[in-house]
Amino acid sequence: MSFFSRLREDLATARQHDPAARSDTENFFVYSGLHAIWMHRLAHKMWQNPSLRWPARLLSQATRALTGIEIHPGATIGRRFFIDHGMGIVIGETAEIGEDVMIYHGVTLGGRSLAKVKRHPTIGDRVVIGAGAKVLGPIVIGADSAIGANAVVVKDAPEGSIVTGIPARNRPRTPEERKPAVDPAEYIDPAMWI
Repeated sequence: MSFFSRLREDLATARQHDPAARSDTENFFVYSGLHAIWMHRLAHKMWQNPSLRWPARLLSQATRALTGIEIHPGATIGRRFFIDHGMGIVIGETAEIGEDVMIYHGVTLGGRSLAKVKRHPTIGDRVVIGAGAKVLGPIVIGADSAIGANAVVVKDAPEGSIVTGIPARNRPRTPEERKPAVDPAEYIDPAMWI
């Protein structure tokens, strides 16, 4: 996929996920979540070359200073990832994020160990993570799940789960909750499961 195709895809994702998105031009210049994702892609590419890891870390820290979003260059992130608002987000080095994932401000995908192993979460495709949620450790959140605002998640969640609370508990989505949205502008707000 070309650079410009990926850019158009990111702008379309912003329009799809944010009802406040008015135009691609405005989104290009003012959406800090998009800026953080774009800079992460560059830093991640640099991270793949061991001789460029130091500059990759510098770039990620400069991006953090500009956007308030900290994404370690080692984190792996899929396509059509969207960060709404973004301030206070932390994504650790060994985090893996699938495609079509949306997260809100204040989310942490963090570790629970100092060992140099896989210590951050793996997030499946089409997961929504609510504001302030903390997903900690080398756990797996299955595809099509939703994590409620301010949840503290330290255990795996199977596909199609709704995960809420402190400590978080999961439950499967009801058949009604599994129906696709009729209106493409309609989205699932994880705050409704608190």
